[in-house]
This record gives sequence, C-alpha cells and structure tokens, in this order.
Amino acid sequence: MMMTMEYHNPVLLKETVDGLNIKQDGIYVDVTFGGGGHSKEILNRLGANGKLFAFDQDEDAWENALQDERFTLIKENFRYIKRFLRFHGIKQVDGILADLGVSSHQFDVPERGFSTRFDADLDMRMSKKNDLDAFKVINEYDDINLKRVFLDYGELKIAPALARTIIEAREIKAIETTDELKLILQRFLPEQFKNKILAQIYQAVRIEVNQEMDVLKEFLEQSLDVLKPEGRLSVISYHSLEDRLVKRFLKNGLFEGEPVKDFFGNFSVPFKLIGKLIVPTEEEIKINNRARSAKLRIAEKK
Repeated sequence: MMMTMEYHNPVLLKETVDGLNIKQDGIYVDVTFGGGGHSKEILNRLGANGKLFAFDQDEDAWENALQDERFTLIKENFRYIKRFLRFHGIKQVDGILADLGVSSHQFDVPERGFSTRFDADLDMRMSKKNDLDAFKVINEYDDINLKRVFLDYGELKIAPALARTIIEAREIKAIETTDELKLILQRFLPEQFKNKILAQIYQAVRIEVNQEMDVLKEFLEQSLDVLKPEGRLSVISYHSLEDRLVKRFLKNGLFEGEPVKDFFGNFSVPFKLIGKLIVPTEEEIKINNRARSAKLRIAEKK
C-alpha cells in the first residue's frame, strides 16, 4: 500500500520527544509507530550507540519501517511490550512514547471502516489478525453487551435504545456496512448533533473491537517494569476515557482508588509528573485537525 501524506503529521512532535529527555546512548520505545514521525525524531536525537524499538500491529504501518541499524520494528500490539523487548534482550529502557488512538491513515482508508465519512464493511480492526471485528459486535452481541459498549466506551445515555434498535434490525437482516448502521440509527442522529453522536458510536465499537482500554492498562502497568529509574514516559491521548486512565496512573500508579498509606500516613507513588498538561497550539490544529483533542502527559519513573 502506498504511504499517504497523512502518515507524516505526528501530533505534538517536538513536545513529546522533548519529554523523553533523550540520552545519546539511551534505549527508547515508540509503541505506536504509524508513519514513523515520532520515531524519526527520536533517531535524530540519538547517537551512534542509541537504540530505538517500535511497535505496530497494523500491516499498513510496516511499509514505513525505517532503514537504520539503530531501529527495530516489532510487528505486535504494544500490550506485549515487556515480552517482546525481553525477546530482543532488553529488560529496561530510558523512555517510552505512546501516541494513542487511531492514526490519520487508518481514518483515511475507507475500507478500514474507522471513519464516519465513508461507507465500508463493518471492520474497525487495527490488526487483521484479530478475530473480533465491528460486524461481530453489531450482529452478535446481546442486549446487555451492546448497552455496555455504547455506555462505557461511547458515554451515550441513549445506549439502551441504540442496542434495542440494532437488535430489532438485525433480526430482519444482518447489518453489514457502516451506511446500513447509520440508516438504522438515523432517528438518533438529529442534524445538529449527527457528527458528534456518530463519532461516539464509532468510538465505542472501535474500542471494543480493539480492546483499547485493556491494552492501555496492560501497557501502563508494564511500563513500570520496563522503564529504568528516571526513565521517561510521554503519552498522548485523544478522548476522555484514555486520558482519565493515563492521568490517574501517572498520578498514583493506580486506575481506581487511592494508594495505601503506611504507618506514618505517607504513601509512595511510582511516577513524578514532569511539567503540566500540554495541548496543541491553534497553529498545529490548523495544519493537523487530528491534533485538536490531543493531550500530552509526561512522567518520570522514581
């Protein structure tokens, strides 16, 4: 597949890589390789003895692999970061970069089914190796699970009505394409809110198909083992579900609840936050619309 220009617009490029505080001979990981924009910037700052490992499960992204002896592309989901770094003889690294969510390229290839702009088969898989796709979610999930998906991952109050409408429609005929799904749900899409509600519906199904919340949790937990003391983590999130998980974990090493205090009323947390939340400038958003909802958080392992 040909590379598209959209692949070359990494979000918050300088800020994210600055956050890693790169050492010339350090070992770094870009867990969301995509078009390789962040990886190229990391390599530009590494010396001859530095190393960069990148992860991407999307076959399209493999076409962008960088020809550099310091670079290794691991063609796997980053939920397996610890396992595959160990396979390459690496136990700990100096920094990890994660640019979460869907790449511009994935949105812009109609047949992937990620975009509300195009008609496509119900797919939404980030890796073709996944058994679960959007077709199965929409046509095979029962009422309880469909409601869960729309409520938990789309934050949609109309989740029960959406689930009921889908189940009634698929009893007549399987729902095969994104346009068929839109048509079935048309009464929930008033013109002034249509794009927003559709985006929430697509987001919910996509997160379920790719297990994005589970993947993110597993990755963040493993980052504590993988990072050296004073190793840096730079994470860009795009929606409130991701950002809440990242924010809580970087603050206290947990996804819910509070850290347990010791006998003296103190508690230890694994990370030190570096700087404040970073968001893109108006100029960057004009150049790259995908950046509009990006939030960058940086932390250092204690």
